[in-house]
Amino acid sequence: MTDQLEVTIYHNPACGTSRNTLALIRNAGVEPTVIEYLKNPPDRERLHALIAAMGSGAQALLREKEPRCQELAAELGIPTTAWSDDQRIEQMLKHPCLINRPVVTTPWGTRLCRPSEVVLEILPIPQKGAFAKEDGEHIINAAGQRLR
Repeated sequence: MTDQLEVTIYHNPACGTSRNTLALIRNAGVEPTVIEYLKNPPDRERLHALIAAMGSGAQALLREKEPRCQELAAELGIPTTAWSDDQRIEQMLKHPCLINRPVVTTPWGTRLCRPSEVVLEILPIPQKGAFAKEDGEHIINAAGQRLR
C-alpha cells in the first residue's frame, strides 16, 4: 500500500523541520516525491492549488521570519500583514524563499508541517519504528506509536 501512495513534500534540505518531516514520512515506509522548491519553485497555478488545499489563505504560507520577507515589506513600504493574498502570492512567485516549508500533500490532505509532526495528521498510516527529531525530541516510540 505505501509504495503506491502519492505523497509530495516541498522541501528545503537546509531546514531542520523539513528534514524531520521527510524522515517521518519515510519512517512510515513511504518514499515521497521530493521537490526542492528553492530549485524548482511552484508556478502560479500550483501555488494557488496548494493554498486552496491547505484552506488557510496565502498568509499562512508566507515565511515572515525570513529576513528577505521583511526587506521586501520595507521596500514596498507596507508590512507583510497588510499584503493582500495576491501580493503575497506574487512575492512568493518572485522570491520562493518566502514560501514557508515544508508543505506536504497526501491523499488525506495538504498541510504546512510546522512542527514536523503535523504530517502525521495527513499520513494516518503506521510508523515503522521509533523516531526522534534532530534535536533529540522523541515523537514515535519503538512500537511506532505517537508519544504526544
